Amino acid sequence: MQIGILQTGQSPDALRNEMGDYPDLFTRLLQGRGLTFRTWHVEAMQFPGSIHDAEGWLITGSRHGAYEDHPFIKPLEDFIRAAYAAHVPMVGICFGHQIIAQALGGKVEKYKGGWAVGPQDYDFGGEHLTLNAWHQDQVVEKPAEAAVIASNEFCAFPALVYDDRALTVQAHPEFRDDFLSGLMDTRGKGRVPDALMDAARARMGPPNSSSAMADRIAAFFLQPREREGISRRA
Repeated sequence: MQIGILQTGQSPDALRNEMGDYPDLFTRLLQGRGLTFRTWHVEAMQFPGSIHDAEGWLITGSRHGAYEDHPFIKPLEDFIRAAYAAHVPMVGICFGHQIIAQALGGKVEKYKGGWAVGPQDYDFGGEHLTLNAWHQDQVVEKPAEAAVIASNEFCAFPALVYDDRALTVQAHPEFRDDFLSGLMDTRGKGRVPDALMDAARARMGPPNSSSAMADRIAAFFLQPREREGISRRA
């Protein structure tokens, strides 16, 4: 199954050569799970010609806020609504989680409680997952169509599912510890409280549930669908 990666941000220059850009992180995370990838850098206004240019879409994280006035935001929201209406499956991670919610009637804002950084614990219906996080923005009102599928003490809506059309997650399963540590060094200083970053570094290491989350993402994309002209047998 070919997945189109909609790139909405870039990894820091200091990390990109060694660890890759955001699409590389997802390709690495999801490798060996029956998916192939092609990237469109929508942050740079490079959009697909059609919502059917790929069989599914993955929207990456970004340093931008979904509520900010950037040229790519409104076209991306239009793309999301069109894909949703046509039942073309989407996965959104962090900013992707937020922009899908916003496009479909939810609300995103800068959280008054501050940042979530480093390993965070999530309850996915009784399955405990520990995933790296890096966010201050949150979905504070979910769209009516979205069902909450995880809980977390810090985040009201850490993961949402929209029947078989979208799966979105606030955490960053694609961020390995070394990448997150580099992100703190390059983008955290002066923005994220030092004590919070120190606590994140102290907690890094096992357990980390990125592989389990990757399995969930792949299973979501590959599940059988027969809607709006889409027919897929896993």
